[in-house]
Amino acid sequence: MATANGQVVARTPGFEEAVVTWPLSLVFDEQPDTAHLAPLDGEMADLWRTLVMGVRDYVEKNRFPSVVLGLSGGIDSAVVMAVAVDALGADRVRAVMMPSPYTADISWIDARDMAKRLNVRYDEIDIAPHFETFKRSLATEFEGLSEDTTEENLQARIRGTLLMALSNKFGSIVLTTGNKSEMATGYCTLYGDMAGGYAVIKDVFKTKVFAVAHWRNANNPLGGIENPIPTRIITRPPSAELRADQKDEDSLPPYEVLDAILSRYIEADQSAADIIAAGFDEAAVMQVVRLVRLNEYKRRQSPVGIRLTHRGFGKDWRYPITNAFR
Repeated sequence: MATANGQVVARTPGFEEAVVTWPLSLVFDEQPDTAHLAPLDGEMADLWRTLVMGVRDYVEKNRFPSVVLGLSGGIDSAVVMAVAVDALGADRVRAVMMPSPYTADISWIDARDMAKRLNVRYDEIDIAPHFETFKRSLATEFEGLSEDTTEENLQARIRGTLLMALSNKFGSIVLTTGNKSEMATGYCTLYGDMAGGYAVIKDVFKTKVFAVAHWRNANNPLGGIENPIPTRIITRPPSAELRADQKDEDSLPPYEVLDAILSRYIEADQSAADIIAAGFDEAAVMQVVRLVRLNEYKRRQSPVGIRLTHRGFGKDWRYPITNAFR
């Protein structure tokens, strides 16, 4: 509530129900009492509370009894699980670790550590036997061809199939864990890690995923678990772990550079020429712009998720799937 001259005199807390009564006559007071001003929490606090509210509202208003997600030992799934527990409570969250032959030992260790911290149901399903079965089934068709992204995507799709089976059997909605940087560049697998019902962080760039993880470990706004995310999950280099010694930066520019380019291109409507003129490496800019243009077909098939920026993927973003801009 504000006075006639625009001075704020009353503000309720964000992301929770509250009622403030204020005499209408005081709206015209030149020096109103500001005792009814709830404090502003800051960007990371607002981001966390928005994510929590989004998950809670979507799950409860659509009457899902619980949620299930793949817990990889990486930063994205860790943040999604922490949000889910803050939103719903540990008893309604199930985490499934699905290691492959390329899963690092520290991923197992960190996933188990986090599940124990948050006291959620935690299961491990080894996908190596299923992966080998698929490769044997396709051996004749793939004879003479080296392994590539086909085999990487097979692993992601096995995981997606297992999570959807658990969803069907128990009625839990699958929370996907892809971030906005991945959605923008297509660094994700259709019918694999994109398979699910609600994409918690699809409008959060990777650099902000790291930032909000740091913030949540240092803060406990909803009275939940203290320090929920193991430090190593936040500090280790991101990797999809779909091939030996894989790092995200093998395929993408460093996230600090990538997200800065994406923010300018997607959210600020800057052209590639504008971004290059601002000092960014031309090759990196053209790589990122090309990936954004190529992967609209993936984004159109992604689960719904809460909108956090003025331009999320969905009705805010209109781009043709079929085009000659490549």
